[in-house]
Amino acid sequence: MREFLVEITTTVPEGTSQDEVDRRRAAEAVRAGELAGTGNLARLWRPVGELRSIGIWRAADEDELHEKVLGTLPLRPWMTLTVTALESHPNDPGRSDAAR
Repeated sequence: MREFLVEITTTVPEGTSQDEVDRRRAAEAVRAGELAGTGNLARLWRPVGELRSIGIWRAADEDELHEKVLGTLPLRPWMTLTVTALESHPNDPGRSDAAR
C-alpha cells in the first residue's frame, strides 16, 4: 500500500442538531478503528489548539484512498481534505527497505 499525508478540516453545517453531530462522531470513532485494523489508517494527530487532523493513511492508490477509505468516513460530507502522496526518503531512519 502507498502512504498519504491527509489533512482534514471538519466543518459542521449550520443548523445540524447536536444529536446528529454526536451520532456521526461516535460512528467516526468506530470506522477509524476499523480502518486502523485494516492498515488504512496508520497515524492520526490533532495540532495543538486547532480543529483539524493530520494523518498517515494507506491505500493502493489515491482513487482507492478517496473512494474506499476516506469516502467511508461518517463525517466525510463535512470534511475538506488535502491529500499528499508520500514516498520514502533515502535518509529516513524508519525505512523498511534501507540497506543494512
